[in-house]
Amino acid sequence: MPSLRQFAYLVALADYRNFRRAADAVHVAQPTLSQQVRALEGRLGVTLVERNQHPVQLTPIGREVVARARKLLNEVRDIEDLARRSQTGIGGTIRFGVTPTLGPYLLPGIVAALHRAYPELRLYVREGIPDEQARELARGELDMILSPLPVSGSALHIEPLFREPLHIVCPPDHPLAHGTPLCKRDLAGMGFLSLDQRHHAWRQVSDLCHDSGAVLLEDYQGTSLDALRQMCGSGLGLAILPELYLRSEVGGEDMVKRLALADWSASRSIAAVWRESAAYAASYQIIADAIAHEARRILTDDARKS
Repeated sequence: MPSLRQFAYLVALADYRNFRRAADAVHVAQPTLSQQVRALEGRLGVTLVERNQHPVQLTPIGREVVARARKLLNEVRDIEDLARRSQTGIGGTIRFGVTPTLGPYLLPGIVAALHRAYPELRLYVREGIPDEQARELARGELDMILSPLPVSGSALHIEPLFREPLHIVCPPDHPLAHGTPLCKRDLAGMGFLSLDQRHHAWRQVSDLCHDSGAVLLEDYQGTSLDALRQMCGSGLGLAILPELYLRSEVGGEDMVKRLALADWSASRSIAAVWRESAAYAASYQIIADAIAHEARRILTDDARKS
């Protein structure tokens, strides 16, 4: 009978399309992985991998086996998680993925509060691109992610948490900073900064530029919201920044000024996501509720102040 380890090696090979990188990912020597994949083919009586292709390609039956093996491995991992949770309650290490356009300025207070309430709970926080982290979640490499919507993927539980307003910002000495009431046509010809194309934020800036006649400065893509704020503050271009970031100690409005447009407003929806079959779903829901509560508290306090 094929072993779970053999299926894990095959799934790693499907993910990395390279025997050496797949072996590194599962912490075995390359010959060991290659031998075990051949042994799996022998037990099943089919060819799963086309070895003369670079990168490595799966045969049609290989792709089918990988899809089922991936589901099987996730279910086994969830069974192990369920057993651990029955012993410890809310605790253990949760692999938590978050977009860099949200985590650095929203999570610190939430992490501290969760640690006080659940001392045995550990969050292994990894920042990354939302679309890529959704795939890692589906593969079982992450347990839970915090991401802007939409999130694509099958067999995922998507828990909408809150909506966050977005704002156009410019340097304080920009001509638009002290003008009359503005509208989208006033942005025509203006340069806009953004993150790279893998981020949801890039799509929002691109849409605004398309609608207003502004110019997307693709040669000056930021790697973080801090980078965007600093480049904007230096006069390199305008930017779109989220409300919670502008209100945070990490971000702030010390070097940028908000612009109010009569005919434009935007927001983004933030959700927590985990696999539908996850054994730790109750713990993930607690984390999601804590995030939603903190975000709504900040946004409500800001609305009162304004």
